[in-house]
Amino acid sequence: MHAPLDDELAAFHIGGGGAITSWNASCRRLLGYDEKVALGQAAEFLLSPLPEQAGMLRGQPNGDAAAELELGRADGSRARFDLRLLPQRDGAGPDGSIVLLAPARPALSEREQIGALQLKSLMSLGSNNFCVINNSGRLTLWNKRVEETTQLNSDELADAAAIDLFPEAQRPLVRDKMREVLQQDAEVQLEADLVAKDGHATPYLFAASRFKCHGHYYVFCLGMDISQRRRGEEALRLRERALHATSNGVLITRCAGENNPIDYVNPAFEQITGYSTAEAIGSDPRFMAAPGLDEAERGQLRIAIAERREANVVFRNLRKNGELFWNDLTITPVRGDNGQVSHYIGIINDVTALKQRTSLLEHEVNHDTLTGLANRNLLWDRLEQALHTAQRNKSLVAVLLVDLNKFKLINDTLGHEAGDEVLKMVARRLQAAVRESDTVARLSGDEFVLILADQPSLRYTLRMLERLRSSLAKPMVFEGKDISVGASMGVSVYPHDGCSALDLVRAADVAMYDAKTSGDQSVHLFSADMRSCTEAKQKLETDLRNALANNEVFLMYQPKWSLHSGRLSGIEALLRWRHPELGVLLPTSFLSDAEESGLIVPLGQWVLEHACAMLRRLAALGHGEIALSMNASYREFIQDNYVADVGAMLKRFGVAPRNFELELREDHLMRDPHLSRDVAEAARALGIQLAVDDFGAGSSNLPYLQSMPLHHLKMTRASVREICPRTNSGRLAKTLIDIGHNMGFAVVAEGVETDAQRSFLKHCGCDDAQGHIFSAPLSQRALEALLADAALEVH
Repeated sequence: MHAPLDDELAAFHIGGGGAITSWNASCRRLLGYDEKVALGQAAEFLLSPLPEQAGMLRGQPNGDAAAELELGRADGSRARFDLRLLPQRDGAGPDGSIVLLAPARPALSEREQIGALQLKSLMSLGSNNFCVINNSGRLTLWNKRVEETTQLNSDELADAAAIDLFPEAQRPLVRDKMREVLQQDAEVQLEADLVAKDGHATPYLFAASRFKCHGHYYVFCLGMDISQRRRGEEALRLRERALHATSNGVLITRCAGENNPIDYVNPAFEQITGYSTAEAIGSDPRFMAAPGLDEAERGQLRIAIAERREANVVFRNLRKNGELFWNDLTITPVRGDNGQVSHYIGIINDVTALKQRTSLLEHEVNHDTLTGLANRNLLWDRLEQALHTAQRNKSLVAVLLVDLNKFKLINDTLGHEAGDEVLKMVARRLQAAVRESDTVARLSGDEFVLILADQPSLRYTLRMLERLRSSLAKPMVFEGKDISVGASMGVSVYPHDGCSALDLVRAADVAMYDAKTSGDQSVHLFSADMRSCTEAKQKLETDLRNALANNEVFLMYQPKWSLHSGRLSGIEALLRWRHPELGVLLPTSFLSDAEESGLIVPLGQWVLEHACAMLRRLAALGHGEIALSMNASYREFIQDNYVADVGAMLKRFGVAPRNFELELREDHLMRDPHLSRDVAEAARALGIQLAVDDFGAGSSNLPYLQSMPLHHLKMTRASVREICPRTNSGRLAKTLIDIGHNMGFAVVAEGVETDAQRSFLKHCGCDDAQGHIFSAPLSQRALEALLADAALEVH
């Protein structure tokens, strides 16, 4: 028999077959099922259809058991009950039946249910470390995260003191904080590292407080892993150090509408601007602006800020001391999570020194070193600008070419220091006589070009030209001496004389040479007749270019005779041009134009190559001691490495340098004495002979010539022509011969045409002579025939 069920307790009996066999009144009140409905039902109809709950009733417990199960009510709702399972026995033992008692308890609210949860069930939730430390400093409770962080199992943690989980250096601080919590009931926060068994340390933020249990105090400790925060902080510190270390100024401003107040500046900003952080913070960066300067660049910056985009500008700002500096500024917008610009980062770079160096370099590139005037580069640029302005304004542009007449004489008589000072004074006078909008340039040597821009009329231009002429007509003063410097001036006017810069300069050049030829010290304006002359020059230049390509040039050879022995002493290579229309032309017909156009350089190269080939042929014919001379113009020997190139050509043809002589005009040598000396020294080092041509044609710098490594002086033809056959007089020729011998040089007379001239020269001790009295210039074949006559002599 089963024990009767107490109606105060909700109880029902489950028989051995698993069906409900008894059901009391409390069950009816709690669950709503009538006894007639419940009896005979399988017990599972009351339970939630969760497998683990239904399975509880199918097992046969060996003793009492308790469980919390969810039972279904007749109205369809469900409620949880604490059930106690009591196995029933008879005299033979367990009879397989179970009595379940369901003490009624009021339903708990959600807050009460959560509050009733046990601490241990919450400890392992989340990724934080949780532990409880007793008054002895040992762990009494911890979660799984503590074991993972320290790499210690539960037994090892139970044996460890909490302080041992921290680095040695941090333990005193941790111990003090634990003491504060236990003794003073303080709530503390602490950043410290937990050290794992393998030595790896993990930074944590700990929050600790005290609680009491059964009369004892414990430390409740919660730890949050701050590794990621530490990495972020380190990155921020690194960026901060970088901002402090950089040589560029950095400022950060808020994007606040019209004004953008500064939130941050680095030390480089303070150094560049002179403003301290305290003075800069809160101010708009425009407080450093230089009023009235670089408005276009500041406008670009304002537009970029308004459009919330990056920008780079270079403008001038003011330092705190009022000094201007060039600021290369780059601004970059910073956008927040919402995509809106919240700040701007500005990078400033003080480029004042760079600007100054660039300005100086530009000045050096575009200005003459001696006078400070514009050079060729700047001249062409200024002239092009003036022409564009004149075309737009329908005005005139005058180009004035000035060539000093007596500059060579000043250099020769007073020295190059005086010549340089004269050039400076001329430059100052020219600049003083024109407007700021005009340009004065130095081309080279003693040549100047002036651009008189935006001329309203030709009459206005003529007045300016007269002012310039009068300015240069006044003597210059150097070391107390008056120096008279005349000038030949030629003028061309846009658009009458040309529409391009090149045409105008060429026209002014033609007019200047016309003025130099006339010698009247007046200003010559370009005319139509001069234009015809220019066109003729241009045609000649074109024909001369074609002459080299079409093999129209050739060499003749002028023998040179010793007046002492009467034998052939050398030959001179003479250039000829077989013009297809004009016939054979002498050098005087085209060399000056070739010099002006620069064609003299390829012509000279051609002469050098064919002269070397001739020397090689003569050596092959047994005349290896014959010396050959050729002329070299100023335009040629000022070329870089000219003498070295001559030496290379001699070596290419196997010619001994002693058999080759360069003839340089005296006036060409004096155009640049320093360069001429370098050329002469280089020639002597190679063993090449050097002769001065046209000696006595003008004023000679005898000390300079005596210092040069020369072999021959060739007298001017005019000195030979002055030899009078009736009086047997030739004072100039005799003087030049004596001067040459006194300086230790052999003297050569050229252009000897008569017996009287030959006799006089021989009597005066002239060393060598050449001219038609001896032989006309010969072709190669005729020269070879002449040399074949070994007994040939002249007397």
